[in-house]
Amino acid sequence: MSEMPATGNSDRQVTAPIASFAANLNHNATPSEARVAARQCLLDVLGVMLVGANEPLVQMLTAEAEEAGGSEQATVVGKGFKTSASQAALVNGACAHALDYDDVLKAMLGHPTVPVWPALLAIAERDGYSGRDVVTAFIAGLEVEARIGSLMATGHYAKGWHSTGTIGTFAAAAAVGRLLNLDEETMARCFGIAGTQAAGLKSMFGTMCKPLHAGKAAQNGVLAANLAKRGFSAKEDVLDCFQGFVDTMSNGGLNPDAALANLGNQFHTPDVLFKYHAACYGTHGPIEAALKAAEHPAFDPDLVEKVDIVVAQHCIGMCDIPEPKTGLEGKFSLTHNVALGLLKQADGALELYDDARMSDQAPANLRKKVNVSATDKIGAFEANITIHLSNGIVIRETHDADAPERDLDLQWTKLEKKFRTLATPILGSDKVEQIIALVRNLDDAESIAPLMDAVRG
Repeated sequence: MSEMPATGNSDRQVTAPIASFAANLNHNATPSEARVAARQCLLDVLGVMLVGANEPLVQMLTAEAEEAGGSEQATVVGKGFKTSASQAALVNGACAHALDYDDVLKAMLGHPTVPVWPALLAIAERDGYSGRDVVTAFIAGLEVEARIGSLMATGHYAKGWHSTGTIGTFAAAAAVGRLLNLDEETMARCFGIAGTQAAGLKSMFGTMCKPLHAGKAAQNGVLAANLAKRGFSAKEDVLDCFQGFVDTMSNGGLNPDAALANLGNQFHTPDVLFKYHAACYGTHGPIEAALKAAEHPAFDPDLVEKVDIVVAQHCIGMCDIPEPKTGLEGKFSLTHNVALGLLKQADGALELYDDARMSDQAPANLRKKVNVSATDKIGAFEANITIHLSNGIVIRETHDADAPERDLDLQWTKLEKKFRTLATPILGSDKVEQIIALVRNLDDAESIAPLMDAVRG
């Protein structure tokens, strides 16, 4: 690993090449699998937006947007109205992350889509861009996210920053900047404006502020690109300079080589991991391992004396709330989610994380028997589980939720099923099938207006 010194100065400057990549990316230079993955990210995020639209935090942000008023430029998904592009990006971004049911990217240790698609949809609807334009811009944003995430390695996240809010701000800015056709120099300034706004604290996990981070990243990315296009000044080396983003928001272990490796040739968009449980992705490996253990012929939940789970080090402080009191806290509780898996209740239902369900007796009793430990010797989303039964039997299982699905047709099938499950009760089957078709064919769409009309609700 090549490390940058603490001052942020390095023989390898990264802002300029990454900004240049984002500014110059064209549709023909993007691999077909990246374009497919971009559309899949859109379908998934629209589904979680629609079902998250009535969450209390979204109601509050919607009330703020309605009170603030402004031009009717962009759709607030599932809420039946338009507002300014900036407010739409904020509300939709927070809405998309409200249930923690959105996708994950290992390279950034965060949620890649929720800052980017909400920002892009707002500006594309406002200015009338084509589907081809927005797909290309999304890939630019997500690739910037992956590159800056690779640069920061795990030190940024370990220091207490929520990458979805911080690195996601750069991604949203890069995506909107690409849509607005910013040149290389202007894109670098756009990065500077994004970097000075980037924020989000991991200490807020389990509260309404975590989804707010995604919304603010989307909104701040929109602002950064719009201001850069107007000529707003900023340092053009925010990832390299003394007291810049990298210098102030990491604790070492930086990797500029990984940030620049095969830039423009290797794409990370197909590496997105999709969720099929509405909880922090750090719990997904343990959930799946617990579900496997529950199928063991000797397993009996009434005989469980002790459950030991081993997860990656970064899960500590991320999803290790031992006794959740609210549904939001339950999404960040390894003990609770392992208990749901062992009881065969972890079926992807949103209702599992209702506040009232945290006091359900069976999982509450079982999670008290779960012990969590961490190691740096397993994958980022890998988990090992050992169950000790009172009759002396020991059951061991493991699951690695680290690997992206490379069968994109199979992934379409799974994501369409998830979308139908989430959206049909809200919009009806005819509208749902219309949306699926519009997203599948987005590259050929002259405008995203029909899609936004369909998801407005």
